[in-house]
Parts: sequence; structure tokens; C-alpha cells
Amino acid sequence: MTGTIDEFVGVYDADGTVVGELSYWIGARLGRTHCSLCELTHGLFTEKREWRECSVSLGVPFTTWHRNDAPTEVTAAIEFFPAVVARRGDSLSVIVDAETLESFAGDTRRFAEHLRALVTS
Repeated sequence: MTGTIDEFVGVYDADGTVVGELSYWIGARLGRTHCSLCELTHGLFTEKREWRECSVSLGVPFTTWHRNDAPTEVTAAIEFFPAVVARRGDSLSVIVDAETLESFAGDTRRFAEHLRALVTS
């Protein structure tokens, strides 16, 4: 798919409820739960400063959702969570899939560089 990217939309493989957040946090500490997008954007308790800086530098808005609170049009475009979707006008398509997110191994800078390359291509 070609065209200017208007927005990135990331969807975590976690639920955004209090119970969901707590379950994910505990499960991640015990090695039972894993979301590679969470590892790229968040530290132990809060959003990574490095991610905030990188996401602002993209020049394209980057919105995040949990799988249970993401807009239906976004989740309909995703087969496996987590994922990053690109919005181009009225079109949505997965631009970074779960496998690719995993390949960054929590390296926020490499992830941001990958996104920047997608914006400029």
C-alpha cells in the first residue's frame, strides 16, 4: 500500500481495564504475559521518556490503544496483536506486525528508526 501516512495506530496485546492492566503487569513480571509493543513504549510503570521523544520526532501522530478499547475499524485490520496500523486517508493497513515488533527486542530507538523509514518511503 502506498501513499502518505496520516497516522500510526498501535494496538497493545493487553486489555485497558484496571484488572487487565494489573493482570498484564503481574503476568509480565512472572514471564507469563508478553506484549512487544508494550516493551517498546513503556518501562516498568510508565511510558518511556525515550519513546515520547521518538514518537514526537516522527512527524506523524502515533496513537495507542489496548485491544479491548481500540476502534472497531482498527481491530478489524489486525489479525494478531500487537500491531501497528497505518492510516492513509480512509484506509487502514498493518504496517508493523507482531513478528516485526518482537524483532526489535524492546529497542525503542530501532523501532522509531523503522517507523521514520516508513514515513519517508
